[in-house]
Parts: sequence; structure tokens; C-alpha cells
Amino acid sequence: MKKIGRLHILTDVVLQSRFSHLDLTGMAVSGGADVIQFRQKSGSTREVIEVAQQMKRMCAESDVTFIVNDRMDVAIAAEADGVHLGQDDFPIPLAREMLGKDRIIGGSAATMEEARICLSEGADYVGFGPVFPTTSKDDAGPVSGIEILKQVVKEIPLPIIAIGGVVADNTPDVIQAGARGIAVISAVCCQEDPEQATRDLYNALQKSGS
Repeated sequence: MKKIGRLHILTDVVLQSRFSHLDLTGMAVSGGADVIQFRQKSGSTREVIEVAQQMKRMCAESDVTFIVNDRMDVAIAAEADGVHLGQDDFPIPLAREMLGKDRIIGGSAATMEEARICLSEGADYVGFGPVFPTTSKDDAGPVSGIEILKQVVKEIPLPIIAIGGVVADNTPDVIQAGARGIAVISAVCCQEDPEQATRDLYNALQKSGS
């Protein structure tokens, strides 16, 4: 069974520079994250692969799923557990051909139609949002809100991971709407204590039930 998890932490060194990807991975795992997603849009491919390989080893030691955002080449080179692809990224069907049936492939969706595309193309889960206002992604698009999230959960028979403006305080609303879990960037990476921030999200998820 694929371990898609409920608490996805996206590592980022653009929004903040205090912590490295490896720092964030260690703190997030210690705080209770069960999925780490490596988000690195720039830099030399060789260096990005080296960081990804180290992150993969750290995650494997704690039985945490390691996913690479966007970069199929990095996901393959680092033997990641999976890849997360946006609507304009590497095509999901082709990614499936290259990664095989056992690897995880997540797809991003901001609308019901995009969620349907993720489903039809063979994604294992859908990262849906932004559910709330967010400053982490310039291209995040308009806020969908809880009601649209509920509709997506009802219609799309895949685990739905809510992203965009998710924090500990609104996590219960997301889970009550039927989402499988949450994915965050700034709610962990940009905090004074990323480990504690992750733990707060973990506790919010636990209290919200499944």
C-alpha cells in the first residue's frame, strides 16, 4: 500500500534562508511529519540531486515518505518514493511509465476540473488548493475555500491533501471537509521553530480525527 500520509511538509529555502532543506527535513520529521516534499526550483541539477539523496536517506531512516516536487529527473536520481506534479509540469501518464506502478504520483489542482484531470491521468492523490489565502506561491491562483474542497472530496475518489494557507487553527475545518491531510510550506519553513510548528500541525490533525 502506498504511504501517502497526512502531514506533508514542503521544504523551501527561497521564502526563508535560516534553514537548509536538510535542517527542515530533520525538524519536520521530529515534529511528526509523515511526508517530506523537496521543493527546489533552481540551482545546479547535480547539487539538487545530492541534496535530494541526503533527504531520501533521512526520510528512509524514519520511515517517512519522500517526494520530489516537479523534478522527475531528481526524483529518479534520488530514488524518491514519488513525485508531485503541477498541471503544467511533467505529464502524469508519462511519469507513471517512467516511475512504475509502485511509486507515488501526486497532482496539483486548483479547480474541480483539474482534480478530474489528476484522477483520469492516474494520480495517487490530489494536492488541492489554495484552500485559504497564501503568500507561499506566486502562482497559487484564487482561493477555493472549504465548500469547493468538500465538493472535490465528494466527487474525486482519491486522497485529497489540502494546501494553501493551512495552519494549525484551520486544520480541523479542512479535515471535517473530508480532506485526507494537509500540505504546508510557510506554516513550518518560515516559523521560528519549524519542529514545534510541525508538532502543532500534527496535534491538530490528531485531534481532528481521520
